[in-house]
Amino acid sequence: MAEHLTLHIPTPPTRPGDAPDFSYLQIPPRAPCRVPSLSRARANCATCRRLIRVLDGDGRAVGAWKPAIAPQRLRDGLHAMLLTRLFEERMFRSHRQGKTSFFMKSTGEEAIGAAQSMVLSSATCAFPPIGCCPG
Repeated sequence: MAEHLTLHIPTPPTRPGDAPDFSYLQIPPRAPCRVPSLSRARANCATCRRLIRVLDGDGRAVGAWKPAIAPQRLRDGLHAMLLTRLFEERMFRSHRQGKTSFFMKSTGEEAIGAAQSMVLSSATCAFPPIGCCPG
C-alpha cells in the first residue's frame, strides 16, 4: 500500500521589505548561568541545548560572562579582524578575475580566526580531530 505524502509550507511572519517583528519570540530573563568548561565537552551538553542570555538591556555582557579583557587587547583583536576582512576582499577580487581557482570569504566570522591567532604562538602545534567524536 502506497503512503500518502503531504507537503506543508509555513507562512512566514513577514515578507521581504516588511519591518521585522520578533514579538513571537519567548526570550527568558537574564539569569545567572555558569560559564561552560573549555576542557570538558560532555559537561557542557545541558548548556548547549538552551538559550543563555548574557547581555543586559543595554547590550553589555554581565556576570560570569563579562570578559576581563584589557582595552588594548580588544583593539588588537579588532585590528586582526579588519586585516582579515581586507585580505579576503583582495583575495576575492583575485578570484573574480580568475587569478585564483577557489576562495571562500568568512565575512561576519572574522572573530573566529582572529581570536585563535591571538592565543596561539609560533611554537604552537595544532592537530585537528579526525573523524567524529564518540557519543
